Amino acid sequence: MAIDSISGTGTSAQTTTLGTPQLGQSDFLRLMTAQLSQQDPFNPVDNSEMVAQMAQFSSLAGVSETNKTLMQISEQLTAQTALLEQIRAATDTPATPETEATQEG
Repeated sequence: MAIDSISGTGTSAQTTTLGTPQLGQSDFLRLMTAQLSQQDPFNPVDNSEMVAQMAQFSSLAGVSETNKTLMQISEQLTAQTALLEQIRAATDTPATPETEATQEG
């Protein structure tokens, strides 16, 4: 089964943080199209298998999107924590005898 013509001009594979390529939705659709066009007409792919593959990809896409959102939230919380620490450090002044006397009386 030759599917070299599918790879075409460009790839939409993304690179993960580990440096390994990650296939996207367009890659999945190309592979599914190639699978359908190259299948034996007398022994086609079972519909339940095809639906299961699409459901797995859809689930994976949802998990990937959730992961991106959680990473953004994590980055925002880290930035806000750093900002709060800077504000706290700026407002916390060491107590000297002069400041203690003015605070008491």
